[in-house]
Amino acid sequence: MDLSIVIPTYNEEESLRELFLWIKKVTHENNLTYEVIFVDDGSTDSSWQVISELKKEYPEIKGIKFSRNYGKSAALYAGFAKVQGDVVITMDADLQDSPDEIPELYRLIKEEKYDLVSGWKQKRYDPVGKTLPSKFFNLTARTVSGIKLHDFNCGLKSYNKKVVKNIEVYGEMHRYIPILAKQAGFKKIGEKVVKHQARKYGVSKYGWERMIKGYLDLITVMFITRFGKSPMYFFGALGTFMFLLGGGFVIYLISEKLYLQHHGLSVRQVTDQPLFYLALTAIIIGAQLFLSGFLGELINRRSPDRNSYQIDEEL
Repeated sequence: MDLSIVIPTYNEEESLRELFLWIKKVTHENNLTYEVIFVDDGSTDSSWQVISELKKEYPEIKGIKFSRNYGKSAALYAGFAKVQGDVVITMDADLQDSPDEIPELYRLIKEEKYDLVSGWKQKRYDPVGKTLPSKFFNLTARTVSGIKLHDFNCGLKSYNKKVVKNIEVYGEMHRYIPILAKQAGFKKIGEKVVKHQARKYGVSKYGWERMIKGYLDLITVMFITRFGKSPMYFFGALGTFMFLLGGGFVIYLISEKLYLQHHGLSVRQVTDQPLFYLALTAIIIGAQLFLSGFLGELINRRSPDRNSYQIDEEL
C-alpha cells in the first residue's frame, strides 16, 4: 500500500464526509493506493456515526473510537499502530488542511527520501491571538532543538513508515514529533509550504492554555530526548555541582576562622554568617538532586506504557 492517512477527530461531524471524498478524489487522480484511519478522540457529537456510515460505503476507511477524550497525541499513537502504507500522512479533520497537498508530500518521502516533511502554513487564516504566540513558540523550538522548521505544530505532515513505528507520541508531544524523530535517528527532516484554509465548520478546539502547555511540553521533550534514558546524567551532575559548591563554602568559612584564630584576629562564629546557611542549603539540595537521579533511574526501568487509552470499538 502506498499511503496511510491518519486523521484525529474530535467533534468534526460536519466535515468528515467532505474531507474523505476530497482525499479519495486526490488519491485516485494520482493512482495512489491508500487507507484512511479516523481516530475519534471521544467526540460528543455524531462523528463516530458518520465514520461508521462512511466505512460501510468505502472499505479503505478504518476507524478507532476512544472511550473519552485522550488528546491528539494518543489519537496519533493509536493511528500509527494501525498504519500499513509506505508513507504516512497526518492531517486535521477540520478541512483547514488541504488534501491537494498529499501528492507532493508523498513524493518528497518516496523520491527525495525525506524521513519527515512538515507543513508550513505560511499564510494562515487564524486570529492574531493565535498566530503571534505561535510564531514566538516556533522560534523558541527552532533555537532549542536546532531543527529549522517554521511550524512545528502543523497537523499536516508526511512520514516514512519507519518513523512512526519507532517514535512514541504521548501526553501533548504531538507538537514535537520532529524533535522526537530526530532523537530516534531520523535526521532528514524537511518542510513544505502548504495551503491553510479558513475553518468551514465548527470552532477551534484549542484555547489560550495551549500556549502554557506548549512551553512546558518543550521543556519536557528536550529533557526526555536528552536525559530520558539516563536521568542520573542530569540530576546527578547538577546535584554533585550543588553539593560541591556548598561544601566548598563550608570549607572556606572554617578555614577563614582557623586562619583568623591563628593570627589572633577577631573571629565571627561560622554559624553567625549567612553564607554558612546558604552553603548548607546548597549541600541539602545537591543531595536531594542526586537521590532524585537514582529514583529517576529506578522509575525509568519500571515505567508502564505511557500511552494509556481504552478503545470502545474498531472497524
